[in-house]
Parts: sequence; structure tokens; C-alpha cells
Amino acid sequence: MELLASRLNLEEKPQAPKIEQIKQIAKSQNATLVQYSIIYDEFKVAGKQQPKESELYIWVVKPTGEVTFRKADLKPLWQKENTNLAELVINSRESIGARGRGINVSYNPDAGKAQNNLKRLHELLIKPIADVLPKNPSARVIFIPQSSLFLAPFPALRDKNGKYLIEKHTILTSPSIQVLDLTRKQRNNTGTENLIVGNPQMPKVPPKIGEPPQQLPPLPGAETEAKAIASLFNTKPLIGNQATEREIVKRLPQAQIIHLATHGIFNDIQGLNSGIALTASGKDDGLLTAGEIFDLKLNADLVVLSACDTGRGKITGDGVVGLSRSFISAGVPSVLVSLWSVPDAPTASLMTEFYQNLSKNPDKATALRQAMLTTMKQHPAPKDWAAFTLIGEAD
Repeated sequence: MELLASRLNLEEKPQAPKIEQIKQIAKSQNATLVQYSIIYDEFKVAGKQQPKESELYIWVVKPTGEVTFRKADLKPLWQKENTNLAELVINSRESIGARGRGINVSYNPDAGKAQNNLKRLHELLIKPIADVLPKNPSARVIFIPQSSLFLAPFPALRDKNGKYLIEKHTILTSPSIQVLDLTRKQRNNTGTENLIVGNPQMPKVPPKIGEPPQQLPPLPGAETEAKAIASLFNTKPLIGNQATEREIVKRLPQAQIIHLATHGIFNDIQGLNSGIALTASGKDDGLLTAGEIFDLKLNADLVVLSACDTGRGKITGDGVVGLSRSFISAGVPSVLVSLWSVPDAPTASLMTEFYQNLSKNPDKATALRQAMLTTMKQHPAPKDWAAFTLIGEAD
């Protein structure tokens, strides 16, 4: 159990929580916690000692305090299948057609390959612990992935009978146990307005470090999305040149729900430089960075980042976590983030369903699950309904 506590301190400076604290967090969250840890060992490959994935350690902590430890063998991935866990996650995303908004790339989702990848991930991540996960689909399960696993499409993982994980469980994610403890203390925020932003007049951003800035492509679908969601709240969205960085920063502290439908910039090397594309004005460059968000004091109950990568690089777990963590550090208990860009029609359907569900029941995880199940009926491909993950608090 001490090994579990030590592994949980991934990025935080404070001491890792003791197992009793972890049990208390599971109880206060009324959720089953699932913590993953990738274990590496030295192996002789082509005559040389190399660090390779060896096992996946999985801890399951129930709200009752019961703790179960399981593990999955990762060696066959590179010994027999010529891949590794990170590549399997990437391949599962690519095979279902996950892509970035505004990027002119031709994807040809391979349905057969997608199902195989999603089932293989299920075999590694879920099958070893399936018997100790809650049987009630309404019971919450909070996955705490490590590294590349943060981008795994958990809702779309399929068991041997072809059932998706979201059909069996209500799913949340968290970067760490410490973040869960933090978000729990940030509930009952006092924001009063709804801030909806879509398709700002895009700023110029260097495609790569050292290259001259280029204007990001517009996102007309994000504008349509923002208008549809604003109508649900009987408010006006900030779009085009209205969505300046200065105006957004001014309004953020008063907001209860913040919905940002725009490009996201994910910087793995300097996480605090990850940011959200807004309209430049005056001295503002139009990029609201994670570092700038860290310094804000927000009172929102929920932030939705319906943003995706810009083609400037792959979305990675660290980039998504960095941007999400900045909002959490600024005081927001729940962040709903898309891990890839969803086509316009399914996004509008899923987001409308989510907010309508939320208006009837404040449980965000249940609202998201029901929205996914509803969207799945009209748009059965996982790329259309499985992109969003809820980080932090369910209610």
C-alpha cells in the first residue's frame, strides 16, 4: 500500500497521501478510484540492455475502503505485437478517426482495426479489475491514468461482448489523487453568469518554436456550437472579434459555467505555455496561457474546453492535464475537456444533451454519461461521442 501512496505523487510537491487518506478521498467522492502505474524493467533486446514496459500496476479503492491490487503483463506488446502501451493508445485514437479541428488531414477510420484496438486496451486496463468495479452503472468510477493513458478513450473501451465501458459505468478522470482532494474543497462556487465563447478572431501562433507566427484557421463549427449553447442559457455568446483575451479575462471571475469552443495549444515542454486561442487586442497576444489562468481567482462550477489541437503538434496527456490543472488551481472543481475534435453535428447533439441533463440533475458525470448514450444512438462511431472526459468533481 505504501508503494501505491508513493506512486501517486506524480507532479505534486506536497507529500503523497497515505493509504488512509486515499480511502477517505474515495469515501468523500462516493466513487471507486482506479490508479494505473506503468512499471519499466531492463531487458536484453538485440544484444543490448534496454528499459521496456514490463507490467501495469492497478489499484482499485472502493468508497467502502476496500483496496484491491492487480497487474497486467505489458511485455507481449513489444515482444509479440511490435508495439507498446503509448502506441496502442495512439493507434486506438487514430483508428476510430480522432483528429484535430481545423486540420486538413484525410482520415480513414478503420472500423475493424478500431474495435481490435479498443478491445486490446480493455483487456489491459479493465479486464484485470472488472470483477471489483461497481455493478451499478450509476456508480462513479474515477480513473487516474499515468502518462499516455490520460488520452485513452476510456468510455469507448469494449469488452469481449462488444459492450462499451460507458454503457456499464459512470466515468470521470483525474491527473492525481491530490487533484481530487483539491477539487473536493472547491465545490459550492459562487459564479452567477454563463460565459460562452466560440470561434474567436484567431491569433497568430508559431507552428514550431523559432518559426514565424501563422494565423490559426477559423472554426465556423465552434461558432455554431457556441450560439446553440448560449441559446440554452438565454445569453449571448462572445464570438469573432468580441472574444478578446482582455474581455474574457474580465468576465471569467463572475462566471458560473465557462464554455470555450476554440483552438487549444498544448505545449508539452513548457506546460504553462499551453493555452486557449482568443482574439488579440492591444498588448494581449490572444493566447490565454495555463500560466495566466493559474494566477486567476475563478468562481465557476464548471469549465468546458471544447477545444482541440491546432496541427502544431499532437495532443498529449501532459498538455491536456496542464491546461485542465490550471483551471483547477484557479478554483474550478470540474473541467470537461475534449481529447480530440468531434464533428460539428455530434458535438452540438452531445453538448445540448449534456447541458439539458445538467439542468435537471447537478451530477455532471451522470449528465455526460447520459449525453454519450443518447448521442451514440444517432452517431454510433466512438469518435463522435467518446471524446469528452470529466476531470474533478461530479457534483
